[in-house]
Amino acid sequence: MKAIKMTKWLALGVCVFGLTACGKSSNSTENSKNEITFWNPFTGADSSNMGAMIDAYNQTDPEYKIKNVSLKESDMYDKIPTVVNSGKNIPDLMIVHAERIKQYHDNNMLEDYDALLENHPTIIGENYVEEAWKLGELDGKRYSIPLDIHSWGTYYNKELVEKYAPDSLADEILTFDEIKEAGKKAAADDIRGVAVTWVKPNFLSLLKQYGGELTENGTDPTLDTKATKDAIGLWNELYEEGVTTKDGEDPTQLFLSGKLLFFPEGTWVQNNIKDAKFEWGLTNSPQLSDDLNQAVNWASSHQFVRFNSTERTEEKDKGIMEFLEWIRNNSLEWAKAGQNPATLNILEDEEYQKLPHSLFISTPEQQQTLNIFDYKYNGYVAEYLDAQGFDTIFGKQKVDDFSSGMQKEVADKIAKDSSNK
Repeated sequence: MKAIKMTKWLALGVCVFGLTACGKSSNSTENSKNEITFWNPFTGADSSNMGAMIDAYNQTDPEYKIKNVSLKESDMYDKIPTVVNSGKNIPDLMIVHAERIKQYHDNNMLEDYDALLENHPTIIGENYVEEAWKLGELDGKRYSIPLDIHSWGTYYNKELVEKYAPDSLADEILTFDEIKEAGKKAAADDIRGVAVTWVKPNFLSLLKQYGGELTENGTDPTLDTKATKDAIGLWNELYEEGVTTKDGEDPTQLFLSGKLLFFPEGTWVQNNIKDAKFEWGLTNSPQLSDDLNQAVNWASSHQFVRFNSTERTEEKDKGIMEFLEWIRNNSLEWAKAGQNPATLNILEDEEYQKLPHSLFISTPEQQQTLNIFDYKYNGYVAEYLDAQGFDTIFGKQKVDDFSSGMQKEVADKIAKDSSNK
């Protein structure tokens, strides 16, 4: 996954971008009487998986078939406020990232599911991963249904780990101390210990491990803190000690060429490394402690929402719920895209259990490591991390300046945000 610049609407990227429509014109947004128009940001490798799922559902001959409209993520999020404000051609169903739900809710843009769920008693919290489910509950009403919970972990070269850190992964917990020790040994052979990858999940996971929070009251940022300095500072320390990749190096290529031990990345990146000429594994994100009960893995979630619309009929709403029920019971194809379905039904599938990323929801204890940072202004934090994180890790900016600068920039953007007025 490549980090991208975030827009005011809190963009969070997990796809390879390009404007497509899975066989349909993305400009054709008029809602047909006999189909449910479904917008989503899946335009990369995962678009074929979602397309296959929708084709399979449509072959069950439902009363309302799904019209799949996959849009470039930034374009989709730019379209949403315009389309919703116009009141016309609003998609019947849409996938958005979990971090956006609070802002859409606060702008009175979403319809809740409460009445519809009365006829679907299996679409309830106990049947989904808790961290993904709880985000849709706002002011006592449910505004979203989760599709998945995708998370950040660490890929590793099994041969190199056996050589430089043979005992580090017996407990599925990789600590920063273990990374540092192994990385220093490997450096003598011109092998990098750990890759500096997307700063946001690496930083946020570590921030929480240090006891930090993005906000204390849900609105004002609390970013110029010791936890912030410790989190970004630890990565800078690893760089200064020669343990990490260097500025300008391509972590993916280093990993594929057998020159990298540990590769922090998202579960969805497996298509990029599946043809590696060595055995690789996937485990938790780097941790301060080897105690699983204290572990933190950054996560996000794709969620089904319904934007306010006078054009969507009660019959279409019933069709939407039938589709969501079907998805809950037929999610293996989505797991093959490197995503962890949010439905706990998937744990009963033997084929799913063999997928490396199934680790992250394999037990209740492992599920508790997943943390979705749903701060309403998470996007502003992400913008700053994308712009300043690498420079700080690579020693081009002081840690104190990083911390104070993030506090000021995020606070200034919040002050100008219309949803806060």
